[in-house]
Amino acid sequence: MTQRAPLSVLIVDDEARSLETLRRTLEDHFTVFTAACAEDGLALMQSECVQIVVSDQRMPGTSGVAFLRGVRAQWPDTVRLILSGYTDAQDIIAGINDAGIWQYLLKPWHPDQLLLTLQSAAELWRLQQENQRLTLELRASPENLSLRVANLRQKAKRLAGFDRLTRAADSPLNAVCAMAEKIAAHDLSVLITGESGTGKELLARAIHYASARAEQPFVVENCGAMPDTLLESELFGHKRGAFTGAVESRIGLFQQADGGTLFLDEIGETSPAFQVKLLRALQEGEVRPVGSPRPVSVNVRLIAATNRDLESEVAAGRFREDLYYRIAGMTINLPALRQRPQDIVPIVEQMLKKSPLAGRQLSAEAVQCLRRHAWPGNVRELQNEIQRALALGDGPVLGAELLSPRLRQTSPMAGNPAGPVAVADDESGLLRHQLERVEAQLIHASMARHRGNKTRVAEELGLTRVGLRMKLVRLGLG
Repeated sequence: MTQRAPLSVLIVDDEARSLETLRRTLEDHFTVFTAACAEDGLALMQSECVQIVVSDQRMPGTSGVAFLRGVRAQWPDTVRLILSGYTDAQDIIAGINDAGIWQYLLKPWHPDQLLLTLQSAAELWRLQQENQRLTLELRASPENLSLRVANLRQKAKRLAGFDRLTRAADSPLNAVCAMAEKIAAHDLSVLITGESGTGKELLARAIHYASARAEQPFVVENCGAMPDTLLESELFGHKRGAFTGAVESRIGLFQQADGGTLFLDEIGETSPAFQVKLLRALQEGEVRPVGSPRPVSVNVRLIAATNRDLESEVAAGRFREDLYYRIAGMTINLPALRQRPQDIVPIVEQMLKKSPLAGRQLSAEAVQCLRRHAWPGNVRELQNEIQRALALGDGPVLGAELLSPRLRQTSPMAGNPAGPVAVADDESGLLRHQLERVEAQLIHASMARHRGNKTRVAEELGLTRVGLRMKLVRLGLG
């Protein structure tokens, strides 16, 4: 297979230490340029070909949104991202509307997650270029365009089928997928429950592409990623001038999904006030864009997902009972990875097969470490471990020493997520290291109890979400 040339990434940040850390994280996969201010970034883009731009939001003299607005005007094909420690809703709205920002990333960032996001941005840029090329090629040939669209639809169905949930012959997932495949043909709302990282979005896509709506859009929104005001605008749309920063009208995701499927992830994170608006939209089959006097009719199939126990949330008054019964026409629970340890090896084999370094395999000791771990982060955590091993390993066999320390230290049985954490013989006996191991054990057990829900873990341990996130990164649990 021909090796593709690395794309160029420009990082703009006024903090020298942050620039250096980002450069070291990305330089093995991209050609990295750095700039300490917006002016230097624009000057560099005049002389270099840059495909991806990552900018800090708050910098002396200008903001990241203002800088990326200028980038968009001169180089509209670049993929633009904001990396910031602040979550001001107006900043996010301005970034989306004014600067066409693709992703709004938060500090502190995890190296693996940042790298995955930038690799997705690179793929997006390549797809944009391919789309432009095909548009020119097919402009004179509508018949070829129709054929290619049909082929792409078939390819999308193949890539989003139930076999995308990799599993063993005796996996508990087999029964789950069989039931999901049965209900796919019926236009029921579906609620998918399970811990973070178990593959809820993959299952939702499979249901969509096995349904009569497969030829129509599949639209995704994460309800836990933004405040109510922004979420309302995203789902229902808004009119120009409806609020500060609304410089142009925007079609909401309900309208974009018309005739198809709308997947609302982390629906349990929505507030009771927003739940009322969502319930009305589902009951009436219409949405009212923010600032519009008239409703718009929509026809969508709703698939929702949550890592919370919504029945308990209803009993506690945090989730509306009428909305719960509206979205839970059929409830499907995805088992955690620790409840299906037989799936670990097939999942790892699939990951290694898809890797650019295909042909490498894990040692028997590494496999045993993977089988013993409780996986509070489920398949997403497993994916990070395999990518880490691939990045650090040199030979054809990836040993256990390439795995994170927490995997080499833990020895709970697969069905016991709160099992003991054993300290490896070669670990330091210094008090600081012993305290870190105890801290990791407590956080690990709490994450397992609350199925990876960081909000509840932070509450139980008396931490803020930011404080918990920093500990997870420092202890290698993120």
